[in-house]
Amino acid sequence: MAIEPLWAVAFFRRSSFNFKGSNLSGSAENQIETPTESRNRFSPAYRNYALGILFVGYIVNFVDRSILSLLLEPIKLELFLTDSQLGLLGGLAFALFYTFLGIPIAALADRRSRVKILAVSMVIWSAMTALCGLASNFWMLLMARIGVGVGEAGASPPSHSLISDYFPIEKRATALSIYALGIPFGTMIGNYVGGWGADTIGWRNTFFLVGLPGIFVALVIFFTLREPPRGMSDIRPGQGGANTGAAPRTDAPQISEVLSLLWAKVSFRHLAFAAGLHAFVSYGAGTWNAPFFIRIHNMSSTDLGAALALVAGIGAIGTFFGGYVSDKLSDRTGDKRWYFWVPGIATIIMVPFQLVAYLNNDITSAIASLCVVAIMGSVYLGPSFAMTQALVSLRMRAVASAILLFVLNLIGMGLGPWFVGILSDILMPAMGTESLRYALCVAVLVNLWAGIHYLLGARSVRGDLLETEAMNAKLA
Repeated sequence: MAIEPLWAVAFFRRSSFNFKGSNLSGSAENQIETPTESRNRFSPAYRNYALGILFVGYIVNFVDRSILSLLLEPIKLELFLTDSQLGLLGGLAFALFYTFLGIPIAALADRRSRVKILAVSMVIWSAMTALCGLASNFWMLLMARIGVGVGEAGASPPSHSLISDYFPIEKRATALSIYALGIPFGTMIGNYVGGWGADTIGWRNTFFLVGLPGIFVALVIFFTLREPPRGMSDIRPGQGGANTGAAPRTDAPQISEVLSLLWAKVSFRHLAFAAGLHAFVSYGAGTWNAPFFIRIHNMSSTDLGAALALVAGIGAIGTFFGGYVSDKLSDRTGDKRWYFWVPGIATIIMVPFQLVAYLNNDITSAIASLCVVAIMGSVYLGPSFAMTQALVSLRMRAVASAILLFVLNLIGMGLGPWFVGILSDILMPAMGTESLRYALCVAVLVNLWAGIHYLLGARSVRGDLLETEAMNAKLA
C-alpha cells in the first residue's frame, strides 16, 4: 500500500466540498465520466484557462525556489556560512524532502483530487518561504527550506497529470512545455526581485515579499480549477468504450508497480539518468551564478538580478520550443525518437557556451553566453515529461512524473549545488575567490554525459511505446 502523507489524508477525509458545476470531490469514483460528458464539459477555452492557472502556480513555485540564489551572499555575510553550507541550503536540504515526498503525494494524486493537493501544497510552500525571513541561524534557515521542499513536492506530479488529462497526446508536449515556462519566468522574477530586494529591503523582507502571494494563487486554483476525468484525452474511437459511453479503467496502481514498469523500459532508464545529470548541471550552476558574478565580476545585486532575470526570460524560448519542435518533428516524421534527439543535441551544444560564460572575464560576453545556455538548457523539460507520460498507462501518470522528478531532483537539485559548494571550498586555499569559477567549469562537463544518455535512449523508445500501447489496449 502506498504511503500517503498524514496532512493530505486528514484533509481529504474531512473535506466534503462539492461546488456546483465543478468536480472537486476527492474520490476517484466521482471523477469518472463518459467520453461525451468529458468533452462537452471542458471547452477549449477552459482547457487553456486550466493550463494558464497551472502555469501561474508553477511561476510561484520557482519564484519561491530560485529567490535563494540572489540572497546567498548577504545570508553568508550575516550568518557566517561556508560555501558548503550554502550549497546544502540550495540543494540537498530542499531536494531531499521534495524528492522523497513527491512519490507518495503523486500516488495520492492518482487516487484523490489533484486540484486540492496542489492548492494545499502551494499554501505550505508559500508560508514556509515567508518564514525563511525569520531565521537567525543556519539551522533555522535549513528547517524553513526543508518546509519549502515539503510543500513544493505536491506541485508538479498533480499538475502534470491534470495537463495530460486536459490535452491529447499529440498536443501534450507543447502543453507541458507551456507549463514548464513557469521555470524560466519564475526564475526571472525571483532573480530580479531577489537582486533588488538584497540591495533595498534586505534578504529577510525579500522572503516575506515573495512568499505571501502564493496563498492567494492557491485559493484561485482551489475555487476555479475543475478536476478532469482520468484519461479523458486518451480515449480513441473503438477504445475504452468510446462507442458505448464507458469510461476507461480507473483503479490506481501501486508505486512499486509503476516503478517496475518504468525500470523495465530501457528508454526510460536513459531518459531518467539524462534528465538527472542535466539537472545536476542546471541546478548546480543556477544556484551559484549569482555568487559567481558578485565575487568574480564585482556586480551589484541589483544589476546582477536584472541580468540574470534577462537570462531566465530568454530561456523561456527553449522551454517552449523544446516541446513544440519535438511534437512537430515527431508528428511530421512519425518517429518518436525526436523526443530524445532534440534534448540530447541541445544538451551537448550548451557545454562550450557554459565554459565561455565562466572562463571569460568580460561580463557582457559571459552574460551573452548564459543566454544561449538558458535556451539550450531548458529544451529538455517538455520532451522528457511528455515521453514519461507516454510510457505508462493512464492511471500511472502522476506517479510516473514523480519518479522522473525523484531522479531529476535527487541527482540534480540535491547534489548539484552541494557539489559545486564543496568543490569551491576544497579549491579555495589554492585559488581564493577563483575557486568558484573552476568548480563550475568541472560541473558543466557533466552535460556531455547527459547528452549521451538521451541519444542512447532514442534507440529503444519505439519498442517501449508499442508495449505501452498494448498495455493500454488491454486495460480499456
